[in-house]
Amino acid sequence: MVMDGEREDGGRRRETPEEGNVPDELHVIQELVGVIESVAQFGDYRRTQKRECSGIVRRMKLLLPLFDEIRDLDKPIPESGIAWLCKLKKALISARKLLKSCNEGSKIYLALESEAVMIKFSAVYENFSQALDGFPSDELEISDELKEQIELMCVQLRRARKRTDTQDIELAMDMMVVFSKKNDRNADSAIIERLAKKLGLHTIEDLKIETIALRNLVRGRGGQNAETTQQIIDILNKFKQIAGMELTNVLDDPVMPKMLEKCPSLMIPHEFLCPITLEIMTDPVIIASGQWCEKNNFQLPKKPASQVQESSSVEHKEQISSLVEKLSSSMLEVQRKAVKKIRMLSKENPENRVLIAEIGGIPPVVQLLSYPDSKIQEHAVTALLNLSIDEGNKKLISREGAIPAIIEVLQKGNIEARENSAAALFSLSMLDEVKITVGSSDGIPPLVDLLQNGTIRGKKDAATALFNLSLNQANKARAISAGIVPPLRQLLKDRNIGMVDEALSIFLLLASHPDGRQEIGELSFIETLVEFIREGTPKNKECATSVLLELGSKNSTFILAALQFGVYEHLIEITRSGTNRAQRKANAVLQLIRTSEQIP
Repeated sequence: MVMDGEREDGGRRRETPEEGNVPDELHVIQELVGVIESVAQFGDYRRTQKRECSGIVRRMKLLLPLFDEIRDLDKPIPESGIAWLCKLKKALISARKLLKSCNEGSKIYLALESEAVMIKFSAVYENFSQALDGFPSDELEISDELKEQIELMCVQLRRARKRTDTQDIELAMDMMVVFSKKNDRNADSAIIERLAKKLGLHTIEDLKIETIALRNLVRGRGGQNAETTQQIIDILNKFKQIAGMELTNVLDDPVMPKMLEKCPSLMIPHEFLCPITLEIMTDPVIIASGQWCEKNNFQLPKKPASQVQESSSVEHKEQISSLVEKLSSSMLEVQRKAVKKIRMLSKENPENRVLIAEIGGIPPVVQLLSYPDSKIQEHAVTALLNLSIDEGNKKLISREGAIPAIIEVLQKGNIEARENSAAALFSLSMLDEVKITVGSSDGIPPLVDLLQNGTIRGKKDAATALFNLSLNQANKARAISAGIVPPLRQLLKDRNIGMVDEALSIFLLLASHPDGRQEIGELSFIETLVEFIREGTPKNKECATSVLLELGSKNSTFILAALQFGVYEHLIEITRSGTNRAQRKANAVLQLIRTSEQIP
């Protein structure tokens, strides 16, 4: 016989007036452990989110000793403890969902939408932090060591909730160059190859898996954002060319999933498979063979009810429509709250960005840029930054005449508004016509000022914008005239800031312009390049060698100067142990040296 309050397996069962109202504490703990153990099975994550994913997984695993102590308590857990465990479980499940997408999702999409994904990480941090903040430490007899660990984790999560800077600025730059349709550098296969390796898409197996992930992405989007989807398909095809694969229609090319490869007895006709998802179609039409699924004893999954979703979608659209109307209100506080909400919604997901634009939200947001209220300016420019993530919105924002207004905020706004203005100009200047507009509207001098005097985040935002704008030849001259060289040199000196590669990447662009070569081609700069070639990180060496090659290919004097600083032996070392691109650049410099007959 089992006594009340006990179970045959030795565990405890909560005594409650109404059975089933309060979850069994051991069952909840086991579910929490199960969530963490399932996450541990995911393995590796996409490169662009690897650091964030690893941090979340590490923190989740740190909770396991806590669950062990709670499970070993000598008395029942109070209701507050059970409630806390349930809240924590929701936070962990939310984290697992995001981790799964970063484990299985399209690598190209996750890199392209890295900022939007980072917003999702911020939401996970928020949920995780709120759950831990409610930890009933006084009611649970937990060791002091674990209590301190939970407190430390709360502090770390509060820090992580803040905006995370771009993890790999060069990756972002490579993505930008490869996605550009008109820029000559688009034809540089070395950039495409480097990007493929950074994203882990350089083997045939990698590319087959990416193809399946891309089809799942298309299905989930339901036909929206077709332009961005086509961009992703285009770059995937470029990767396939590099890998020597035959180019076919990505959405039609049959790639058999491993689950079917392992099950040869299950021979499903190709016509039954959706060309996008490679799954059994839930609403097939008659095919040439005349078969149907019922005849083959295959049960189709039931279609989910869509009425609730449609109702929710209508309400959401009405909410956004109401906010857009309030942007033009005569009451300042109403406008301020509305544009702040638009800013938040435009951060959440691609669908919101499209919907806000379709409802007509972009023109009134642009108009708010000229308001004297600093917070309205900040919210407006940040909303435009978020909205500009969508390729179609970039054109709409540009056509509304937003560029001069954004530049004015960049010049006169508060620090966060200035930083986000720079980020917005970077995003919008993916369009060639915007590069021209920013340059002709005196947008480069305030970016140079932010590069020199801004916070680290401001410097990074300014650097990405200036790099993008300097892909335009006329803007290179404007950047040089605006005094970009001294702050770039300072970034090479202040290595603790961590922007050496960014500075060298911009120097590489400037070196292709006659004014740039004249401005940077001093002996001290050549000596600095040789220092990075000698003792920099692998990426430093790659970038510095590229700059030297660009300078030396136009004027052999730069090569002679580098030889005086002992560059030859370091170039030889790079050809043996450098990155693939660094090896190519080093060999090219060595060829210049031999052509100049400086080395026999």
